[in-house]
Amino acid sequence: MPIPKIGDVKYKVKKSNAGLGIFAVEPIKRGTWIIEYVGKIINGKKEVEDYPENKYLFETSKTRMIDGSARSNTARYINHSCKPNCEVDIIGGRVFVKAIKRIEAGQELNYDYGKEYTDEYIKPYGCRCVPCKTKEN
Repeated sequence: MPIPKIGDVKYKVKKSNAGLGIFAVEPIKRGTWIIEYVGKIINGKKEVEDYPENKYLFETSKTRMIDGSARSNTARYINHSCKPNCEVDIIGGRVFVKAIKRIEAGQELNYDYGKEYTDEYIKPYGCRCVPCKTKEN
């Protein structure tokens, strides 16, 4: 698959249920490539295994990951949701975020972080995504 072209998507980082989040400034069409998850590349089995743990590590293979902890990686602000409006695709070892449904202006962008991340970082504190918070009330 070719490297996707990121659309001219307008969004802003602001406060959300889970800290900071990314919110659409204008409607985003389904299928639009929104942003790339970027950061320091960690290559090699030993390097990956020995790398200091942080919640912004994105594993692209068993021997490669991206440390997206730098604030310059705006994609790090996209929060988890159990009913997401985006998904990630790993293409050529890079991580891209795409809208899987129409996102209205003012809506928060989110994707499912996956079982391993959710079990380790979210479940111990309770999920704060909108669908889960709505279920609680």
